[in-house]
Amino acid sequence: MIRLGSQIRLTRSEIERLQWLTAIEPVGIRTVADLQNYVARCKAHYWGSSLDTQFLHWMIDKEVALWLAA
Repeated sequence: MIRLGSQIRLTRSEIERLQWLTAIEPVGIRTVADLQNYVARCKAHYWGSSLDTQFLHWMIDKEVALWLAA
């Protein structure tokens, strides 16, 4: 993730990773709030309490947390 003040830009590999994880294209993500909204939308799309759903939510959170910590 490239940060430019309050703006962010996902790298090609980050976009590909999100698409692979969620099958939902991450478009229009320009701020951290946009990224958080995207994550919320993905989690709402893949809702439930199964172990697979919990694991997917965890993977999404883990990826995003790594990018935000960098």
